[in-house]
Amino acid sequence: MIVDPHDLAHEFPEHAPSFEELRARDARFSRLFEDYHAVNDEVVALEERDVPIDDLSFEALKKERLRLKDAIYEILRARPSR
Repeated sequence: MIVDPHDLAHEFPEHAPSFEELRARDARFSRLFEDYHAVNDEVVALEERDVPIDDLSFEALKKERLRLKDAIYEILRARPSR
């Protein structure tokens, strides 16, 4: 199965160059970044390997990924333009 990329560099390419700086300076961003990638890796693994999982559990993972992405976007949006 072909899986669309959902890593943060694909989701927010215009902000990707500042991810490492933000991770070093903002503990909340760093935690959200790590959590997002952990959940995304789990979703991708399930999709690629076609692992059986009930729909509610799979949807819960995807909703958590979206919640984390929204929180990350709020931090990115609040940053002053450079």
